Amino acid sequence: QVQLVESGGGSAQAGGSVTLSCAASGSTGSRYYMAWFRQAPGKDREAVARISGAGGDTYYADSVKGRFTVSRDDAQQKLYLQLDNLKPEDTAKYYCATAPGVSCTIRTSPSHYEYWGQGTQVTVS
Repeated sequence: QVQLVESGGGSAQAGGSVTLSCAASGSTGSRYYMAWFRQAPGKDREAVARISGAGGDTYYADSVKGRFTVSRDDAQQKLYLQLDNLKPEDTAKYYCATAPGVSCTIRTSPSHYEYWGQGTQVTVS
């Protein structure tokens, strides 16, 4: 059983930065692709950043490209999201997600992910 726990959320000023972390337990590692999703009140959950198993490929939503950076450390079983140049529209609850597999080229839907964390709130003013 895989468990995911996010941390690092909080409040930030527009133009500022936040770093999110996701600690995984259970059998994960390079054979699992991972992603960060976010959900704002009244909106659908959207994939903002995805990373393939072993971290060879990364993908970003157009709205965050050039501002957010996803990375993973499989030895530590951790996933990270660096959020820079934050905007008020980045305000949302951010979720870590994963599923067995290596490629995540088309894995943009929440239905593609089997395991989820509880989320961490990021508020930008």
